Amino acid sequence: MSTQYVRKDIADDVKTEAVKITPEVQKEAPDGMAFMDRIPFPACLVGPDDSVKYANQLMSSVFTYKNIEDTNFFALTGVRRSELIDAVEGPDPVFPKIERNDSFFELHTDSDATTDGDMVVYFYDVTEREELRIHYNEERICLAYISIDNYDELMSSITEDSKMAVPTEVDRILRKWAEKYNGSLESTSEDTYVFTLFRRDAEQIIDTKFEILDRIRNIEAKIDFPVSISIGMGFDGETMEEEAELAEAALELAMGRGGDQAVVKDRDRTKYYGGKLQSMEKNNKGKSRIIAHALRQLIKDSGNVLIMGHKWPDMDSFGSAIGAYKIARYYDKEAEIVIDEYNEALQEIMYYAHERENYPVISSEKALEICDRNTLVIVVDTHRPGRTACPELMDIVEKVVVIDHHRLSEDAIENPVLSYVESYASSTSELMTEIIQYTANKRIIKKFDAEALLAGITVDSNSFSIKTGVRTFEAAAWLRRAGADTTEVKRFFQMEISTFQMRADAIAHAEYTEDGVAYAITEGYSADAQVINAQVADQLLNVKGVRASFAAGKNNNKTVVSGRSLGGINVQVILERFNGGGHLNSAGAQVDEPPEEVIGQIKEVISEYVEEQNRKKEKEKAEAGE
Repeated sequence: MSTQYVRKDIADDVKTEAVKITPEVQKEAPDGMAFMDRIPFPACLVGPDDSVKYANQLMSSVFTYKNIEDTNFFALTGVRRSELIDAVEGPDPVFPKIERNDSFFELHTDSDATTDGDMVVYFYDVTEREELRIHYNEERICLAYISIDNYDELMSSITEDSKMAVPTEVDRILRKWAEKYNGSLESTSEDTYVFTLFRRDAEQIIDTKFEILDRIRNIEAKIDFPVSISIGMGFDGETMEEEAELAEAALELAMGRGGDQAVVKDRDRTKYYGGKLQSMEKNNKGKSRIIAHALRQLIKDSGNVLIMGHKWPDMDSFGSAIGAYKIARYYDKEAEIVIDEYNEALQEIMYYAHERENYPVISSEKALEICDRNTLVIVVDTHRPGRTACPELMDIVEKVVVIDHHRLSEDAIENPVLSYVESYASSTSELMTEIIQYTANKRIIKKFDAEALLAGITVDSNSFSIKTGVRTFEAAAWLRRAGADTTEVKRFFQMEISTFQMRADAIAHAEYTEDGVAYAITEGYSADAQVINAQVADQLLNVKGVRASFAAGKNNNKTVVSGRSLGGINVQVILERFNGGGHLNSAGAQVDEPPEEVIGQIKEVISEYVEEQNRKKEKEKAEAGE
């Protein structure tokens, strides 16, 4: 039933029963209210003060309790007088609905209702229509794409007798899970599935927070890393084509964030579930070789090259930018590195790069002047346009390359011509070092370039203690052979006495909680707050019993937060609640609230997180007991 039909139907019945408040009717009716009982719908008279003056007998079908006179109408229904008036006067009215007494009612009023006069409100029963709408929504089709993470590495790592057993066990668990939720599971390749189900069953799966991830992870594979899957679910698409596009984008996000997680994506928002495992390092360097060849061709076909990292770059951002610059210059292309502002941590290396090595570092304003549609923009150490040094560049150029090691975010740069986002890598400098090795037949970097790249790897791996794999050491060894001096690299990390004292003071006054989390606040303001907090959080992990640490401090504009973990607590999930991101054991965020307030909010989130983890452990124990 259309809105237009409902309004006409109500208007005709209202006129038939002479329910308009006129002096004639009021004169004939006892107490001026008898007309209300002749209205063929539940109705009440609402005064300008929002109080219910009178309710007819049919209102008992709306509210189970009697004597609603003198009750506040908004408190009774949750609907304001202004909403009803706006609905009547609007060109495309949407009338408010309420659910009461196991029924749905749409609220209407007269077209001449005013804010300062009495108003008759009609409760039109639309239960049948709403139940049909709910039933339709529940039986809409949802799609989910499922992929076994790192399938090639998995198959190459397990024993011969397990090569069939592990995929078969994954298939068995997935099919049993699909059957439980009345879905259809189709295998499209040896490591991918398409899961088709009703929306009501998809909502149940979401309510369980995709417990299937835990069941797959518990498969005994007799290898060094657990079996895991990635799930991308499309939700609320208007067509099956749109649903498939949403599911595909969700799966790409899940895999780009390291796997072992589910991503639910609809047209308005994206939600993440799981992500407990550290991203697994890939043994095959074939992708680095392909990226290197593709990047070479893009550089050759471009007029000039601009390279930029994130705002207030760190060693990894700058080191990988130096690597990209050397590749561009090897192919005789004009290239510049875009940096507007940098903190104390980069002062030493920037001096070497700009003053002694004569690397062209330009401002974003200058970059916009020399940029045209034939310019190639290489973005390093971030994939989010809002965090780049000059987001406006991407509105001008046609070709953008993204090279990053952070877990993929929903607001990633759209449609890059080349994207190399690998969350398993320790740093973007590690990825760039591999690309350089496949770029040319001869060594194209000098001593300083190698030291800048090694400094980037050192910072983001916390001196080779976090997210460090075999390929990390191989990259570092190659840079060492290329001339990198570890003593010179260490000089890049020296800090001012005031910065050292600020860091020491934050560590000395850190707070330790019973759940193994340490919290620290760096007092005052510092342009180097990001670096200081990262170092404080790293140092706090050295305290016995500390599983995770958070440090917060102010730079000139925002509160900068750094989170570190030994793996038991997923700091990325925690700081995503503050619009931040990163990895399972290393993440950061920038917020507007004061540091003390932010730390208090993090404590609340941690408390919820720990409680949820405990509930899951108890559930697993109970299921194991059964």
